[in-house]
Amino acid sequence: MSSPFLYFGGDRLSEAELIAASLDGDLVRLGEGYVPADTVETAALRAASLAPLVGDDAAATHASAAWVLGGCGEPPARHSIQRIVAHRTRHRLDSRYVYRDPRIDADDLVRLGGVAVTTPARTIADLARDEDPDADALIAGLVRVHDGSLTAAFAWFAARGKLPGKRGALALLRRYQATTTT
Repeated sequence: MSSPFLYFGGDRLSEAELIAASLDGDLVRLGEGYVPADTVETAALRAASLAPLVGDDAAATHASAAWVLGGCGEPPARHSIQRIVAHRTRHRLDSRYVYRDPRIDADDLVRLGGVAVTTPARTIADLARDEDPDADALIAGLVRVHDGSLTAAFAWFAARGKLPGKRGALALLRRYQATTTT
């Protein structure tokens, strides 16, 4: 699904025309594209704006998924994408994102704006396992906008065996749960 409000360089307008329109205040940058300045940002529009980076064989994960899902207002400096197809892909290197190769199961994905994104529970689990300094704020944002996502993240961990960083992640989520319930 492509939005008529989302513009990418070289599609309907050149990159120079898009930059000129943004300097005039008609367009604003969103992910890898531009949207009219008065466009309401939705999760589907944010996800669609990452389509050139994510493609059909990967998903937005970690801080990128948190941004798409509404857990924070600003996109990360470098996006996070991860493989979703069964076969390994020849992946291009790009300074705009971090690529992770382990495949994500279909149960851990939602499609928004035609782009695969990890579910709120999987995103919280990934952020908790990662040593990202912004993880606490991103988790808090996701929990605030997605009811039941913290409980779902605990269930996600319970359904899996050994995972790198699982013990620390569960401790972080328990601390977060204790501070939000008191």
